[in-house]
Order: sequence, then C-alpha cells, then structure tokens
Amino acid sequence: MSTHNVVLTVTPNPAVDVTYTVPGIHLGSSHRVPAPLNRAGGKGLNVSRVAHQLGFPTLAIATSGGATGQLLRSDLEAAAIPHLLVPVAAETRRTIAFVDTASNNTTSIFNESGPALAAAEWQALAAAVVDHLGGIQTADGVSRPGVLVGSGSLPDQAPEDFYPALVSLAHAAGVPAIIDTSGSGILAAARAGADLLKPNYHELMEAMGEQDLVSAARKLLSFGAKRVLVSVGEEGMLAFSTDAPGTWIQAKLPAPLSGNPTGAGDAAVSAAAVALAHGEESLREILRQATAWSAAAGLMPGAGEISPQYAELAQQLIITDH
Repeated sequence: MSTHNVVLTVTPNPAVDVTYTVPGIHLGSSHRVPAPLNRAGGKGLNVSRVAHQLGFPTLAIATSGGATGQLLRSDLEAAAIPHLLVPVAAETRRTIAFVDTASNNTTSIFNESGPALAAAEWQALAAAVVDHLGGIQTADGVSRPGVLVGSGSLPDQAPEDFYPALVSLAHAAGVPAIIDTSGSGILAAARAGADLLKPNYHELMEAMGEQDLVSAARKLLSFGAKRVLVSVGEEGMLAFSTDAPGTWIQAKLPAPLSGNPTGAGDAAVSAAAVALAHGEESLREILRQATAWSAAAGLMPGAGEISPQYAELAQQLIITDH
C-alpha cells in the first residue's frame, strides 16, 4: 500500500517543553507548584503531534543531543509519534512556560537559545530530509510525503539558507512546502516560493518593517509566497493567496476563547499541512481548518494537542471576504 499524504516535518531547533501551571504568579516571591508537564517540543514536533493525535500520517525529523535530547526521544517514543532524530553533540534546549490560572491563563514563556550545530550535523539533517522526501517506510509499505513543513527558530550560527533550501528540496520532489519561522527567515522563505507561510501578527510586522498588516502580507506574496496565513489573536486568522492577491479572507469565532495560547500557531500549521497533503486547494477551507485547530489548541494544557471541540469550533467560525 502506498499513500501520498504523510506530513513530513523538520525541526532544526527542538526543545523539551516544560509547562508549569501556577494559581497566581507574584514577581519576586516564592511559589509552590505542582510537577510540570514535560513534553518533546519545538514547532515542527508540535505540528506532527497534532496530526498524529487526529490520525493523520506524519514523520517528524529533528535533532537530538545530550540528556535533554534523550528526554525528547523518550517522550516521542511514549507518544508513538513516528520520528527520526539526527544525533548532535550539543545538548537539546528547553523551553519553560508558566500558565497563571488566576490571571485568565496568562502564559509567560522562557525560550533557551538553541546551541550551534557542526557543519556535518547540518549536512546529516539535510540528508535525512532528502532521503525521506523520496519515500517513507511504514508498516503499510512505502509512503510518500504530501507536504514538507519547516518550523521554528534556527539555532545559533545556522545556515541562513536552511529554510529556502527546504523549499527547494520539497519542490524538486514535487511536494508543497510550508515554512513557519520569524525574522528574515520569513522573507527568505517567501523568495524561495514557499507554498504557505504562517507568521503571527507580531512576527509579520517585525519581519516586514510595516505598519499595515494587509500590505505586509501582500508583500510576502509579491516576493514569491503562494499563500500566507496570519494569526491575529482575538480577531482570528487572515488568509492571503496569489490566486486572488487583491482580496483576503478572515475567520474568527463569535467570542474569544480563554486558554493557553502556547502551540496554537503550531496547530494551525498542522491543519494547513494536513489540508495540503490531501490536495485541498480552497484557501477558505484551509483557513477554516487552521483557525479551528488553532482555537482548539488553546483549550489544552500544553502545546502539541487540540481539544475534540475542533470540529464544533469550525462550524462556529464567522468567515468574511475582504
């Protein structure tokens, strides 16, 4: 049996996500807290975790090093998420989130910087991507990826062309590419012709140096990106496409949800990836699924999972053409 809808994700800077739930944070004070939720994280791993939760085939490629890297591996194995970890010498980083339940689940996140990788380690990561773009061995036979997702920040001293190179590799294999990153990486991925970019409002405005969101998103299209999804908090999500560059679509819930926003963007990317992997062409449907999965992620305690309410939320969305 052969399928062509595997979501192949690449996470060059993974982390062990440590999430503390605290009933009230008081700066400068001591707090007694329950044990944290420890989970293999990094944006691409979260994308794969959500797809896997909902029964869609995925393979997560990431790096792994040191004792933290072993925790990352153990968690992926326990969750039965298909993965390939490229060993590196540097210790895998951690991210720490504090969710304040006494303050409407306000979440503060502390991200460790990713350690630099050796040139040979970058080459091994790229080789793993090339190998699996050609085919993925599964229990049912050989599957082919339906989409390639490159997600997250890059570690120190990373090759500047890493994400553009992923786009090129995907296109050479006849596979669409989604890139979710920040800073100059967004512009580089757009110029490489990424099939979908997924910045949030702040990432987009900072990268583009713009004051107007619509203008900033359209510039990414003019650079070469085919589609752009932009998260805008309580205003939901906006979608832009080269198929109709003079218009855009907004999807939002009738009322904002209260929850932990960590991982909401990754859930949106997972939704878009599943849609593209299954041949979905409608920007409206991609937007609907991405917004619903993103909202459903906010109802869960940690990144990389979504509430079963996602289907119900999709029906509640107000979708407006502009």
